[in-house]
Amino acid sequence: MADELIDIVDENNNLTGEQKMKSEAHRDGLWHRAAHIWIYNSKGEVLLQLRAKDKALGANVWDLSAAGHIGAGEEPITSALREIHEEIGLMVRAEDLEPYRVISEQTRFKEIVNNEFYYVYLLKYDGDAGSLKIQEEELQKVEFIPIEDIEKGLKENPEKYFPHKINEYWGEMLNAIKTKLE
Repeated sequence: MADELIDIVDENNNLTGEQKMKSEAHRDGLWHRAAHIWIYNSKGEVLLQLRAKDKALGANVWDLSAAGHIGAGEEPITSALREIHEEIGLMVRAEDLEPYRVISEQTRFKEIVNNEFYYVYLLKYDGDAGSLKIQEEELQKVEFIPIEDIEKGLKENPEKYFPHKINEYWGEMLNAIKTKLE
């Protein structure tokens, strides 16, 4: 949960040449980049992480498989690979990740103004979630959860999920994964 140096981009995702600490970008509402990795398996389940209880954003809620800010000067794919390894202990290769698309999101969480471009990747992984080594300062646990159960949870208990444009982003990604499984 340490602060880190990140690249600042404009509202069109062009690098500005500025680098700031993540905390400054969140405080000032500066646009920046993050990598999001959605991991799914052949059974129609998505690996979700239960975020740590003391996270500044989205404490103690379910979130996508792995994610993190793209470090200053870092390529999105490099960041994605790093985050997967750091957060859940899984070593994968760049060619294992399927680029999905870049999604912009503007959200506000109390004093944090989060203007991000998500570089979204899909990863099919049929291993056991119980064998993954989680980064305990970032998350409490990971579980493969059936897509139908996630969709039901988002409708009935949205407060238990990280508030990424609940209906738009979550729905889009779950539908993208369902399409991959067809």
